Amino acid sequence: MKVVALISGGKDSTYNMMHCVAAGHQIVALANLRPNEDKEGFDELDSYMYQTVGHQAIELYAEAMGLPLYRHTIKGTSVNTGSIYTKCEGDEVEDLYQLLKLVKDKEEVEAVSVGAILSDYQRVRVENVCKRLAMQPLAYLWRQNQDTLLREIISLKVQAIIIKVAAIGLDPDKHLGKTLDEMEPYLLKLFQKYGVHICGEGGEYETFTLDCPLFKKKIVVDSSEVVVHSADAFAPVAYLRLLKLHLEDKVQFGGKILPGKCSCDTKEIEDRACPPSDERKETPCITWQFLRPNFAQESKALKFSGKSLKGYQWITGISVYIHSSEGKSIQELANDILSLLQAHMNLKGLALTDIILVHLYMKSMADFAVINSVYMTAFDLCPPARVCVEAPLTEDLLFQMDCLAQKDDKMISGASCSQKQVMHVQSISHWAPANIGPYSQCIQVEDTLYCSGQIALVPCTMQLTSGGIKKEALMSLNHVERVLKAMNLKAELHHVLMANCYITDSKYISVAEAVWQRKLKELTKTKEEDINNDMPAIHGELVVVVVPFLPRAASIEWHVIAVVDQQQQRQKLTQMRSLESCQIRCDAIQSYPTCATAVTISLTLTSSSASTVNLDVVLRGMVEMFKQVVEKMSKYGDITPLSFRTFFRTNIIEREPLKTDGLKQCDLYEAACEDHQEVTTSKSQSAGHTSVCKCYPVAG
Repeated sequence: MKVVALISGGKDSTYNMMHCVAAGHQIVALANLRPNEDKEGFDELDSYMYQTVGHQAIELYAEAMGLPLYRHTIKGTSVNTGSIYTKCEGDEVEDLYQLLKLVKDKEEVEAVSVGAILSDYQRVRVENVCKRLAMQPLAYLWRQNQDTLLREIISLKVQAIIIKVAAIGLDPDKHLGKTLDEMEPYLLKLFQKYGVHICGEGGEYETFTLDCPLFKKKIVVDSSEVVVHSADAFAPVAYLRLLKLHLEDKVQFGGKILPGKCSCDTKEIEDRACPPSDERKETPCITWQFLRPNFAQESKALKFSGKSLKGYQWITGISVYIHSSEGKSIQELANDILSLLQAHMNLKGLALTDIILVHLYMKSMADFAVINSVYMTAFDLCPPARVCVEAPLTEDLLFQMDCLAQKDDKMISGASCSQKQVMHVQSISHWAPANIGPYSQCIQVEDTLYCSGQIALVPCTMQLTSGGIKKEALMSLNHVERVLKAMNLKAELHHVLMANCYITDSKYISVAEAVWQRKLKELTKTKEEDINNDMPAIHGELVVVVVPFLPRAASIEWHVIAVVDQQQQRQKLTQMRSLESCQIRCDAIQSYPTCATAVTISLTLTSSSASTVNLDVVLRGMVEMFKQVVEKMSKYGDITPLSFRTFFRTNIIEREPLKTDGLKQCDLYEAACEDHQEVTTSKSQSAGHTSVCKCYPVAG
């Protein structure tokens, strides 16, 4: 892509340009926001968005690269300082919009190079501007390990000097003008002693680049002066005003800009860690006896579950039927159902913005692009997390959705008790796949994290990785880990309360299970080294579901819900019941102290010779066991079952008995997907947080 690089002159914007070039992009122009020179103290604006120290040398920086430079004077201030940014007149972000719009009109650029490492404040605002201009942000340094990053910058010949200090331990007289190479050991000491960000992401210091492999000439500082901005006794703030500089010819760099493999390329899992994909034995043909064969006609109306104490509520029955289309296009049908959803939610005092998680089941993934274009108009700003799979829906059903909404009516000082945090990273990086579409990587409500489904896209290319199922399984689960950690520093896979793994072939079941177990064992080993605790961590059960097709033709997709809690005090309950020719198993896990409860019920055939099984008895047994488990877990805290999701083998059992009579006492939503369990895996759903059952969640 043709790229404009946002530059401050610092090391980060410079190094990100090197990543852009290494990725095959073409830097065609530079863009910089400068302070208003008519204002007193214009050198240092203390802007939330922009580095202005060193602005006098930006013209020379562009000349050193031999690229056109576009500049715009910062006229606005930090007006909208919230975690979410929308267009705001008078805000300094609108100056960035004007600058990038000019560059796009003149140079026809498609993407923007951004040197952000850890600042969500800056990333959110740059992404907002890029979205409005239909440009792709490229932030290859995003969430990289800062210690490793600084070493890379130095080793790859980025020569930058410190031009501003603003942290304890940094002395203007000693450290201004020093190179990063000279400062690295001391910065590491400051990090260990005071927690100072090694790359200066907390504003501890700023830099100016004098040379790098992209420069055709190098910059030489002839004279400068120290300006004290704040003479604090412990952490003085001062900067270097660059008075006179010149360019010098240099020996042209002829090697690779970034040697070695891209950090996104995950190594394949060792064969010992993953058994070979295997074929599951065919389940014998079973006749299910059912005493009430005349099922009630399925309701096509939207249904709302009960509401938990913390304001969680499931909405089901969001379905588009082809036979009732009356000649309408897929786009019109999708728009109708989303408008209907919005109208029904409004009647309940809810809005689309209250939705935190969406399950989208497609009859055919070929229709996804059209449906997604409509979905995007409904969920634009801070969209909910989403998991999307193709499922063997009935012939007349185009797609089906269910949504988890959360709205806490309890207010403290005019604000909701349950604050929602949204992670919607749209920048391409080496961290995890960018969510360019209308879904967030993760939504956090209090201590519960709702993640979107993750497939094995290589973050820097957004293409599906090659190398087979083992590599896909590991890479996509790595994405889940990174998203959890970015959303909450304490979050790990051990905190997962519900884990669904969707695969496209039953041969991949053993691989998915092995990768999951391997990851958990690695975490357990690390934890045991850090903390002397003999209590094993209690985590949610993994459910592996075979579906016909996944987005981007992926072979595997992970979807998790996690609760960051006191793991060692979680409650776990397992009950089993043997019936003729089959066995029911129920596992329940409850977080502490929030009492989010995950319940998993599975049905397995125990006799290969069985030919007839009484479905009345089986389903009644499953419901009774679920009720018993919920009652027992309720003694630790109130839990409210809201809905069920059932995965079952389509060639073994019919959906109507399950839906109409089997779980009629609960608000049931089932997806006709194949599962690796012999007959049925049901997942129950609850809403105090989210609880998982091989049906779907329960909560308090």
